[in-house]
Amino acid sequence: MVISAVAFTAMNTGVKYMQHFSAYELVFFRSVSTFLICVFLLLKFKIPLLGNQRKLLTLRAIFGALSMFGFFAAIKLIPFGSAVTLRYLSPIFAALLAVWFLKEKIKPIQWFFFLLSFFGVLLLKGTDIRINTEGLLFALGAAIATGCVFVLIRKIGSRDHPLVIVLYFMTISMLAGGALSIFDWITPKGIEWWILLSMGVFGFIGQYFMTMALQSAATNKIAPLKYIEAIFAFIIGWVWFGEEYGWIAIAGALLIVLGMLLNLMFKSR
Repeated sequence: MVISAVAFTAMNTGVKYMQHFSAYELVFFRSVSTFLICVFLLLKFKIPLLGNQRKLLTLRAIFGALSMFGFFAAIKLIPFGSAVTLRYLSPIFAALLAVWFLKEKIKPIQWFFFLLSFFGVLLLKGTDIRINTEGLLFALGAAIATGCVFVLIRKIGSRDHPLVIVLYFMTISMLAGGALSIFDWITPKGIEWWILLSMGVFGFIGQYFMTMALQSAATNKIAPLKYIEAIFAFIIGWVWFGEEYGWIAIAGALLIVLGMLLNLMFKSR
């Protein structure tokens, strides 16, 4: 999960840097190189491409694509660190969905943790005028879709290879991103090709190791490490993109992370 967080941070930095491209085109380039890597490895190790649980794999891919579209759109509209932090409200939605699909239970104290995180959202949104309503909705939509992804990966379990799960995700994302970017296409120039294609490589590393982590251990034991990515994003946003954050906005981001971490620690106990 730590390797995944570092790789995703590198990928997201590329998305922010290339924000003059549409979210659809960014999704396409992020997906196409990862798709080719997956196909090569699956053929090399003679792993069946279609997998065993095709309906669940397709659902996971659809929600993964929706999450990526929403998140990339949010990165273009609001500060980098804020977009990454808001997306990590996903465990709340994962917990709610797990009640129905995985028969898990939510204790009263967990609702307090969830409210703590939502109060953090209010502080972050209310004190940072750069966070517009459209960007906030995209980020929250990405968090909901990511929550669905977590539950579906746990439902799939170890009955399908991580590469197969990633292949389904990239196939649907590549096709959807390519089709939707036709009318708003910008042809990359020079180093832009390398940056766009490297997003797919970093995305592959992040996706593969995150899938392995979620398959190999309970979500509440390894998910806290995912929040390292939010710290990286705030630092890169400040140093590289010149984004400044007030103390109240930082407190809001910390409350979001704190609420999620307390929930995960409680579930572990």
